[in-house]
Amino acid sequence: MRAAVIGAGSFGTALSYILGGKGIDVRLWAREEAVCTGINEQHHNPHYLTDVRLPDTIEATSSFQEALEGAELVVSATPSQVARQVFEHAAPFLPRDVPIVTASKGIEEETLRTPTEVLEDVLPPHYHPYLAVLSGPSFAKEVVHGAPTAVTAAANWIRVAEQVQEAFSAPTFRCYTSHDVVGVQLGAALKNVMAIGSGIVDGLGFGHNARAALITRGLAEMTRMAVAHGANPITLMGLAGLGDLVLTCTGELSRNRTVGFELGRGRKLPEILESLGQVAEGVKTSRSALALARKLGVDAPITEQVHAILHEDKDPHQTVVELMTRVPKPEFR
Repeated sequence: MRAAVIGAGSFGTALSYILGGKGIDVRLWAREEAVCTGINEQHHNPHYLTDVRLPDTIEATSSFQEALEGAELVVSATPSQVARQVFEHAAPFLPRDVPIVTASKGIEEETLRTPTEVLEDVLPPHYHPYLAVLSGPSFAKEVVHGAPTAVTAAANWIRVAEQVQEAFSAPTFRCYTSHDVVGVQLGAALKNVMAIGSGIVDGLGFGHNARAALITRGLAEMTRMAVAHGANPITLMGLAGLGDLVLTCTGELSRNRTVGFELGRGRKLPEILESLGQVAEGVKTSRSALALARKLGVDAPITEQVHAILHEDKDPHQTVVELMTRVPKPEFR
């Protein structure tokens, strides 16, 4: 089997590692020639997961044609905000009638579309039944070091989800299937905003009570938004919702939590992002998530406050006061 992975960041590299470790012939597309050289000559990514030797079955290229030729599985692992641009260039070389699975976690800022909706915009209709999404609690570093990991593959055509499941299932990487493409994607995107909020709570030193409240009410907010968009609420209780939310809100490897933690300690966003050196999807997703909540008419107080801290330079202490003094209401309605 041959697979093409588009995007050689941390998660694209980790997914290539899983596929390549199963003996699958992987062509990993990278924009930077230095990344291609490092992978092809030293068998490691010089920018991401640098301490991991990649299987010999992985070959990197900066050519879409070389990456996609003969592929029986295509994986999109680019940041969500550049997926449209990347696949506009890749589209002429895409094979037909093979699963195209996106692992991007975000909502496009200009259109408020999920990653599969972006691909539907870019690709001709005959590709649409083969679109799928892969998500769940899966830090790339732990994946490549063999830590047990469980994720979900969702597709409208369940046979496509099963093909993705079969390709990625490994002794340390368990893959479930789902029909709920919308729910899996919104869980993946919105949890990054909540992780920034959780980091802020920790950076302010508010303790475990506050973090638990943030996670729980964050999940309620995510579920309201997802259901308003047509998702099954049960999906948000699963790996792509609660599972990924807990991971990114509590794990020290979470880039989004790190951004929030540093904001809570008083650092400014540009300085934090410069020192981070990687994409924290929740920063841009906070804009699109707030716009989506308003479009859907959904109450999203945590998203509103995280957005205000990130993009309006609001004092984090003030946001906590406003959240805690909102009009009292039942927990479940």
